[in-house]
Amino acid sequence: MIYTMTLNPSIDYLITLEQLQLGALNRIEHDAKFPGGKGINVSRVLKRLGVDSRPLGFIGGFTGAYLERYLEAEQITTDFVHVKEDTRINVKLTTDVETEINGQGPMITKAEYEQLQVKIKYLPEGSTLILSGSVPAALPETTYEDLIKLCVANGVQFVVDAEGELLQKAITYRPFLIKPNHHELGGLFNVEIAEPAAAIPYARQLVEQGAQNVIVSLAGKGAVFVNAKLALISSVPTGELKSSVGAGDSLVAGFLAKYLQTNDVEEAFKYGVATGSATAFSVGLAMKEKIEQLYPQISIIERSEF
Repeated sequence: MIYTMTLNPSIDYLITLEQLQLGALNRIEHDAKFPGGKGINVSRVLKRLGVDSRPLGFIGGFTGAYLERYLEAEQITTDFVHVKEDTRINVKLTTDVETEINGQGPMITKAEYEQLQVKIKYLPEGSTLILSGSVPAALPETTYEDLIKLCVANGVQFVVDAEGELLQKAITYRPFLIKPNHHELGGLFNVEIAEPAAAIPYARQLVEQGAQNVIVSLAGKGAVFVNAKLALISSVPTGELKSSVGAGDSLVAGFLAKYLQTNDVEEAFKYGVATGSATAFSVGLAMKEKIEQLYPQISIIERSEF
């Protein structure tokens, strides 16, 4: 079983305007509401690819109830810890640029956090936990480490999609997969990474530090995969960018779905890139038909074996 962790989920309210005029009345051209949160995105895409998973985390209030009903309607079984305050609402505004306005999220008590720890402690050996996104201010800074240590003790494989210190500390526990984008990777080493080839030496350092597999996304310039044996640079398909929201989460879902099927990291990497691209070219998360349409366009344009 795959479990996804979203510590601070949301309802994502996507709004499209031709132009935003501050201080004036603006009329929406298109809007949509979706369950938000990186782990929840992964679960929703996995479901569309025929892979079951179980979302974990904290939800509360009328917004949390909406989120839970939405996932149940998609036949995704959840196992959230329920809290008193409302799950947050995040606004994603698209004009000629993308703007995000994120809510703070509910307070989480020590007892509620302990409930989550118990759930992680008893995950079945051999399962996979995907930890992604930020840690709410109400939780300790060591939250990722605390949960990862429970995974290691219980023989649970884990994936980390986070940035900065959260990611850096997780690497020493040997995550199965990490997925920084080129900005996040550059931030770890205080460098600017503009091209796929430039990402490879730094991704290799993360492998040497403990990560088993590393994927670095560079938006329209392609993506990089690195592990102890090889480095790959992929092409990306052509298409109209509609929203980058959830594209990285979709890449993780596509990689895991194909890897479970084939045990082949190269095919999984290509399928992950197709899945992330399919979301970028869609309003909302990718559908399988779109992914299958884009997959043949993905090729490995550079390979190095170590």
